[in-house]
Amino acid sequence: MELPSLEILLLLLATGFIAAFVDSVVGGGGLITVPALLAMGLPPQLVLGTNKLASTMSSLTSTLSFLRSGKIEFKLVAKLFPLSFIGAILGTLCVNAIPSEFLKPLVVIMLIAVTIYTLMKKNWGAASTYSGLTMKKIILLIVAATGIGFYDGFFGPGTGSFLIFVFLLLGFDFVSASGNAKVLNFGSNLASFIAFAMLGSISYGYGIPMGIAMIGGALVGSRVAIKRGAAYVKPLFIGITILLIGKQVWDLLIK
Repeated sequence: MELPSLEILLLLLATGFIAAFVDSVVGGGGLITVPALLAMGLPPQLVLGTNKLASTMSSLTSTLSFLRSGKIEFKLVAKLFPLSFIGAILGTLCVNAIPSEFLKPLVVIMLIAVTIYTLMKKNWGAASTYSGLTMKKIILLIVAATGIGFYDGFFGPGTGSFLIFVFLLLGFDFVSASGNAKVLNFGSNLASFIAFAMLGSISYGYGIPMGIAMIGGALVGSRVAIKRGAAYVKPLFIGITILLIGKQVWDLLIK
């Protein structure tokens, strides 16, 4: 197992904590961790797997924090967890067979649509209006949990935004939507981590220290979100989504 130098270790801890602080609430931590791992000299074939190891540790921590606060509809997400897990395994296994580049333009369009819709509905997510499931909502959840899980394993950027958006559509407030989304995100992260581990595409010497720092960031981030509520989560959600749009547009322009 390759161990990082002291300088690299400190960078792993700093970037991991900051990334998890944001990711624990609205996702988007990969905007920080993936470029950081690349900049540290980790081979590209190990970066995604190493990031998934650390992200799995972070998303589990966030899930437990939201669960303890009562901000998760446990019976609902427990049924959706296996769908997200299976979808992510299929997506990860498809990475080597199908190029993911064709998804980038579609992802940009979807993220822009999510952002505009959220901005237009000014009081959306301020308070929960969730009153149970209809057949239409059940179908939406089955498709979303499986499809977004597949997407997370196959490509990934914007997974947190898409999951939160789905739960907002169901009537949850921003904090509860973030909590429910984290459970499914944990499922897809765990599945991808297992798949990458089986493929031997993880640097544990880098991933474990970053993951430990991300546990700390996730604890702090989720607690701040729970304490401050939708007034804090909504602007962060919009900000990270806009950053994701910018990152994907930049990638399209420089290719």
